[in-house]
Amino acid sequence: MGISWSWTLTFRILINRRALESIRSLSEKSRRIVMEKLKTLQEDPFPGSGSDKERLYVHGREDTYRLHISRTFTAFYRIHEQELEVHVLAVMSIEQAHKRYGWF
Repeated sequence: MGISWSWTLTFRILINRRALESIRSLSEKSRRIVMEKLKTLQEDPFPGSGSDKERLYVHGREDTYRLHISRTFTAFYRIHEQELEVHVLAVMSIEQAHKRYGWF
């Protein structure tokens, strides 16, 4: 009889100052929703079958990803696999985010 082993890597979430200020300016309910969704990046920050995460391709720049949060907000982030870190660059409304694609 063999032993079943499962190894899960957990990423550390780092939120930059500007993104944190944006989150703090939200209502308590929105702040909770955003933080809960960002927390999901700890287990799996990479895009997969769901459409809430997407890799953005900007020529000459480090890969940036976006995360849709409850059809209201978008977070932009970068994954640093070697360090097991996710760096959250910005959190904004979806309307603002559509104007900012390619800036990160």
